[in-house]
Parts: sequence; structure tokens; C-alpha cells
Amino acid sequence: MNEIRVLIIIDSLVRGGRERRLIELLKRIEHNSLIKVFVVLLKNVIQYPEIYDLKNIELKVIERKIKKDPTVFYKVYNVCHTFKPDIVHSWGSMTSVYTFFIAKILHIKFINAMIADAECPKYSKRWWRKNLTFPFSDFIVANSLAGIGAYDVPKEKAMVINNGFDFNRIKNIEDPIVIRTRYAIKTKYVIGMVAAFSIYKDYDTIINAAEQILEAGTDVTFILVGEGMNLEYYKNLVKSKWKKRILFPGNLENIESIVNIFDIGVLTTYTEGISNSIMEYMALGKPVIATEGGGTNEIVLNNETGFIIPHGSVKQLVEKIEYFISVPQEMMKMGQHGRKRIMEHFSIDRMVNQTYDLYYEVLTINN
Repeated sequence: MNEIRVLIIIDSLVRGGRERRLIELLKRIEHNSLIKVFVVLLKNVIQYPEIYDLKNIELKVIERKIKKDPTVFYKVYNVCHTFKPDIVHSWGSMTSVYTFFIAKILHIKFINAMIADAECPKYSKRWWRKNLTFPFSDFIVANSLAGIGAYDVPKEKAMVINNGFDFNRIKNIEDPIVIRTRYAIKTKYVIGMVAAFSIYKDYDTIINAAEQILEAGTDVTFILVGEGMNLEYYKNLVKSKWKKRILFPGNLENIESIVNIFDIGVLTTYTEGISNSIMEYMALGKPVIATEGGGTNEIVLNNETGFIIPHGSVKQLVEKIEYFISVPQEMMKMGQHGRKRIMEHFSIDRMVNQTYDLYYEVLTINN
């Protein structure tokens, strides 16, 4: 079989779900002698330093001087001309805009993987970009069925590849006592949420619920992990007396070790594909409480691996947390079911093999 040459283009490697998926994929492709990958970043932001350990993966930064830098077209064209890819695989909406036309004029197969959520409001940036790029895409990939539906992807071009979790990530996690000591956590229970502090994540609900639970005297610490433009706002939102019980550690490299000390993993959000945070909670045997909708309903089995609650429902979040704390055997049972579900349906092998199949299939398409 001939070598397949794939150009992957992504905005940056900040700590996020889309970026984590790419890193996990690249770690496996690194050992596949039949696939050669060249990765292009549009920002010199690399928060996954392990990419430097991938010796068989080429990496180039094409720095955008302005947000919609037209010179990027020319620079990407030059990369394609030199690398001569069989496939261009775009991992974002703006990167798809930069690459779809180049792929077509150079007769390169184009995989559009811009969908990582489950909401595409009419006349939004994503809506305009999908209408511009979908007609020229050979395949359109989402990480959830909900994403395919929200973006109205043509059936003949649609492909769902769920996120995959690599259980090697949890082989060398830090001792929970060390983590608790580092953050001065002395409470019996720890409840956590891992998500960017962006407009798409509903931190108001978990902070309001946390303060209600703490007011009731429950022996628990909340740890809210992530960074973003709204981080300082939410830090200031927390009442002074709860500053030591609602913690904001920022972005963390050892996220698996942090999640391991959680008793419950929470994700309150406005739109979501398949969440890496939820996968991490479940892989580490933590029950989940998450907002309904999008891809969350595809990974969390309500009343089996955790609870799905309505958008913005502080009341239900409080009730579900209190239920788990009062019935710890249910907390453990649902956590175990969640771990099993990740192993059987959301493994890294499944994600990688589906991606390989996609590469082989796209090359059989006749334009």
C-alpha cells in the first residue's frame, strides 16, 4: 500500500477538546509507517509540549498577523506545493475557510472537521463558514451525531468520529494525597468541573449550586479547572467566605491527576459535542452530572453513568450532588458503569481506526 500524505491544519494547540483529540491521534499516527503527517498551526501557541516528542510528525507555524490574514492562503498553498499531500484535514472553521479552495484547485481531497459542538445559529460565523466550505468538502466530520444534525450536514458527506480516550494517560497519575495537599483540600468530598471559561460554558450554574451546598454545611470542596476570558469575572463572583472551598487553579498539565481526586464530575454548558472532560471523568470512574443536549446525551447514560439535567437548573444540580453524597454506593456504581462505557465505546483505538478508515475511503472518491 502506498504512503498516504496528510496535511492537518489547526488554529493552535491550546488546552482544549479539539486540540486534545488531535494530539491523541498524532501519537498513534506517529507509529504508522503508511501515513505521513504535516501539521500546520496558525498561531504559535503550543500547550501540549508532547507534540515535540513526535519525531515522525512535521510541524510548521504560519503565524497570522491579523485575525483574517489573507497571506495565509499563499503560505498554505506553498506548504501544499512542497509537501504534496493526498488529503487536507482541517480541524476548525476558520482553517477550513483558509484551505478548502487550495485543496480544490490542487485536486487534493478535503476533510472538513470544523464541527466540535452541537449548535450552529443562523447567520453566525460558523453558519457562514459551513455554507462556504461544505460544498467543497469531500467529507464533513463531527464528534457527535448532534453536531451533524445541528450543522445540517449532507448525508452523503457526513461522518461521526467520537472522541477516544487513551487509558495510558492514567497509568502514572499522582497520589491523591499529594494533589489534595497541593491545593489545601481537607474536605471529605471534591466536586470538579474542567472547562474553558468561555461564553459556551455555564459557570454561573455550578457556582450558584456550590454556594448553596456550602451554605448547607456540606463537607465538600469545588475545583473549577480551566482558563479563558471570563475567569477573573467568576473568581470575583464567589463570596469571600467560600474562596478556599471554590478553587480556580487555571489550566493544568496533569489534568488526569486532578480529575482522579473528584468524587463527582460536573459539566454545565450551553452547547457541547462529545466532551473530553466528560470522557476523563468517566474513564477515571467518576459519576457525571451534565447539562442536557448536544453530544452529552450520546455519552452520558442518564441514571446509569450519571445524571443529565436541564440547562441552568441550579435546583437540580444541587439535588443530584446531594443525592450522590447521601448515597455513596450509587456514586461508585455509576462511576464504574461510566468507566466501562468509555472502554467499550469511546476508546482511542476506535477513534484512530475510524480516522484511518476515513483516509482510505476519501481517497477512493472520484471528483
